[in-house]
Amino acid sequence: MKITSSAVSLNVDDVAASATFLTSHFGFTELTAADGFTSLGREDAGMNVVYLRRGLPTLPADQRDDHAGGLILAFVVDDLEGELARLQDAGVTITMPLTVEEWGERAFQVRDPNGVIVQLVDWNGASGQPAAGNA
Repeated sequence: MKITSSAVSLNVDDVAASATFLTSHFGFTELTAADGFTSLGREDAGMNVVYLRRGLPTLPADQRDDHAGGLILAFVVDDLEGELARLQDAGVTITMPLTVEEWGERAFQVRDPNGVIVQLVDWNGASGQPAAGNA
């Protein structure tokens, strides 16, 4: 098997609202769209984010009404504090403050208009050195 690309598909009520959130605040661009569907990408993201409208008849019946709850859409960034300040300046509500885990992960979270959790993270410990296993 050869994987040529990756995507995460999320079922939401308002596809346009989630797409606008990622394009406005995280630099994604719309790659393709149709009624109830959009695919967003960034050259540096390594994956696409696809939003599907809940109830879309093309989805299998047991998935149609699912919501993207319980999922964290995480993006590793170089300047976590800078991104935090940028999003706060843009009026985005920070739903989990900047935290530091004992293994060196630092992260904060926001939610898009459909409640999808977006987490920005870096793998550097407080010393600024890469955490073990992530050098």
